[in-house]
Amino acid sequence: MPLAYALVGMVGLILALTWGALQVQTALAGFLNGESIWSKAQKQTVIALDAYATKGDAADLANYKLNYDLLMADHWVREQIASGNYDYDAVAGALRRSRTVTIAIPGVIFILHHFADAPYMRDALQAWRSTDSSIAELDTIATALKAGYATGGISYAEILRQRERIATINSFIEPRSKLFSRAVADGAVWIGQVLFGGVLAAAAIAALLWLGMARRILASVRGTEERYRLLFDSAADAIVMVDEASGRILDVNRTASAWTGRDVDSLVGDRFVHLFVQSLSGQQQAGRAATNALLGANGGTRPVETQTSLVNWGSQPVRQAIIRDISERVAMEQERRVAAEALASIAEGVIIADAARHVISTNAAHTDLTGFTTQALYGKRLDDTRRLPDGRPLPQSIWDDVAAGHNWLGEVLNTRSDGSIYPEQLSISAIRNADSQVVYYVAVFTDIHEAKTNQQRLEHLARHDPLTGLVNRAEFERYCSEAIAVAERERLAVVVLFIDLDAFKIVNDSYSHAIGDRLLIKVGERIRRQLSDGDVAGRIGGDEFTVLIPRLILREDARAIVSRLLATLSEPLLVDDYEIVLSASIGVAGYPLDGDNAAALIGNADAAMYAAKTEERNAFRFYTPMMHADTRQRLQLATELRQALARNEFHLVFQPSIELRTGRIVAVEALLRWQHPERGEVLPAEFIPVAEGLGLIRRIDEWVMQATCAQIQAWDLAGVPPIRVAVNISARWFGHPAFVDGVSRTLQSRQLSAQRLLLEITESAMLQLGDDTERTMRTLHALGIAVAIDDFGTGYSSMAYLKLPAVAYLKIDRSFVTGLPGDTNDAAITEAMLAMSRSLGLITIAEGIETEAQHDFLLRAGCMEGQGYLYSYPLKPDEIQHLLCPNQPPVPARLRLVPPKRT
Repeated sequence: MPLAYALVGMVGLILALTWGALQVQTALAGFLNGESIWSKAQKQTVIALDAYATKGDAADLANYKLNYDLLMADHWVREQIASGNYDYDAVAGALRRSRTVTIAIPGVIFILHHFADAPYMRDALQAWRSTDSSIAELDTIATALKAGYATGGISYAEILRQRERIATINSFIEPRSKLFSRAVADGAVWIGQVLFGGVLAAAAIAALLWLGMARRILASVRGTEERYRLLFDSAADAIVMVDEASGRILDVNRTASAWTGRDVDSLVGDRFVHLFVQSLSGQQQAGRAATNALLGANGGTRPVETQTSLVNWGSQPVRQAIIRDISERVAMEQERRVAAEALASIAEGVIIADAARHVISTNAAHTDLTGFTTQALYGKRLDDTRRLPDGRPLPQSIWDDVAAGHNWLGEVLNTRSDGSIYPEQLSISAIRNADSQVVYYVAVFTDIHEAKTNQQRLEHLARHDPLTGLVNRAEFERYCSEAIAVAERERLAVVVLFIDLDAFKIVNDSYSHAIGDRLLIKVGERIRRQLSDGDVAGRIGGDEFTVLIPRLILREDARAIVSRLLATLSEPLLVDDYEIVLSASIGVAGYPLDGDNAAALIGNADAAMYAAKTEERNAFRFYTPMMHADTRQRLQLATELRQALARNEFHLVFQPSIELRTGRIVAVEALLRWQHPERGEVLPAEFIPVAEGLGLIRRIDEWVMQATCAQIQAWDLAGVPPIRVAVNISARWFGHPAFVDGVSRTLQSRQLSAQRLLLEITESAMLQLGDDTERTMRTLHALGIAVAIDDFGTGYSSMAYLKLPAVAYLKIDRSFVTGLPGDTNDAAITEAMLAMSRSLGLITIAEGIETEAQHDFLLRAGCMEGQGYLYSYPLKPDEIQHLLCPNQPPVPARLRLVPPKRT
């Protein structure tokens, strides 16, 4: 059959070439016909124009125009085809009008279009084109002659001149017309020779090809059996040929032998079904693939896929079974099944989209997180419901980055099926084919709403005070730095307020720390209510608050808001069932006058606050450089105070307490002094507040107690008459659990009676102790230690304390004694306190007596004891010993202060 097909093809090719040659000859014939018409028209044009020039006959002019139009039609056809962009129908119509043979028109157009540069044709067209300008000149002559004859003004000389021009043009055109005709004729001969040679060569080549094909077919027939055997044995799949009638194996390839572990001879003749674990009933339909397990050597099995087809070996029907090893596919399917189950069970949402980003699959977690099923999203773009955190669509750069081989990870906003929006962490990667083209996108996302909420809460806690919700110190400094930068650019002022609550510790100690915390919350709320938009309130520790006021013109412009803050903070606060009245001290510092950074402004405002608290309380102060100097001095004093205890720079002096009626010294009060190595003597009013702030006051109190008891013991050993010695006790030590035991041990270690010691505590300190006061008082009373209430009437007086056990003395503050006896208010208050003390059985001691008139008034009013410079300045221990034992030899001493002589 192949040889027959080849022979038919060869004959067809020769016939096609012959037909092509006939078509070309027809085209050449048409071309020659056209050449004849063109030559004739050219000659007739010259003859007609020359006759018209001689006679002026209109018939000659019409004959000229007819032939000239035919020349122009051929000229137009030639130029249109040469341009390559022409209307085929228009060109064919023009050729018909120029009397070209109709059957040859397609060939003429074909030759002009495709063979314009062929041998001879190029020369013919060149000769044709060379006459274009001459023919155009003939028309110019015709126009001039027509105009001359029309007016009747043409001369005989003009006619001769135009006829001479016509003859000249004709002598130019005629040889070129002959050249054109000769070239077309030569071209026709040449093409005929080429076509004959082509047909002859094609026939020879076709014959050679047919002979070669015949040899190859015969050779392939001879090698078919060997190749079949080679392919049969080298196939990667097992092939088994089975007799359709008996079901027995006729032949197997090497692969089947290797997989079953049996040689070919043992397999041939065996039943085909014996090769498999399962029965093949219903699985041997032609063309259908069935899976089974192939029995192998040593009882092993191999998963296979079997596909059979029925063929004929001669007249014998044979079933060809192709057995394919699907072990790898089974393993891959198992892996895919495991991966699919894992994908379905993971908590993260997963989307699989095609290369156009259209969703084709999602997992169960995706539905749980978004509410959208796979069917609801199928065909939609996975980024349709997602936006960047700022609301913009996901940019193309993300997909370009993923397509370039990178993974993209970022935060986006997604929309659930119910329209709600939530933040998610989105990861996008791509799956590529063997050509590295993206075929799928895989998007994995997690709902991070809760994580972001926790993060925002942690960030808020990191920047804000957890109790009041105000910004903390670090955040306040950041706001302050930003405000300073703006103020520097716009030439404005920034003010920082440092607010400290007055006596807040009393609230904590008197009520509870829980009440104190709730009080701080209400204080923070009151501060916030007084601020404007852009102002910032912060709490930087304890009862210390800060306020930032940006964009002011002057620092002093903050005076109004500071006054409002003082007023609102002094109003009563209702906390649970308690009405608490507080006040605040405020320091004011401003940029650029008081500092050019946040730390400097806060520090200077703190210094101004301390000045307000020290000088007045419930007041505010603008920062001055002197305040900072005071602050540095306090810091220096704190450092030196710590060293004073280690260096034993403290000492005691004693001020006598006189019985007013007799003038006898009945007691002394131990007073602490600090002998600074450089500053000299430092008074308690200067260093005691610093010691309380540093927490050193307890150690100082313990030192005073031990030094006082040691001095009492020394006086006893020196034979000094026993007197009462008063010791001032701070609230911090008085309220300490170890206070009573410490006093008791000190007395025991010095073998002193408890009646020798009087403990003085201010009524304001007793207020700070709260409920612990009564318990401590009862314990002291049981030990026999008396207590004096100092500075009575200067603070928040509570009569209940006067009834406490161990309270045996009441000291009248010097502020009431100073105005006696002339100030009627001081006199009335003093008499009332004395009368109350007599009723309660308390011994009264007046402080600060400096005149006889004060002495006499107090004596008449019933005061029992008094202290003051009228009687004695504070004295050293040896001087007290000399006063009490005047008969003992005096101890040499340096210059000392001497009390004024009483008259």
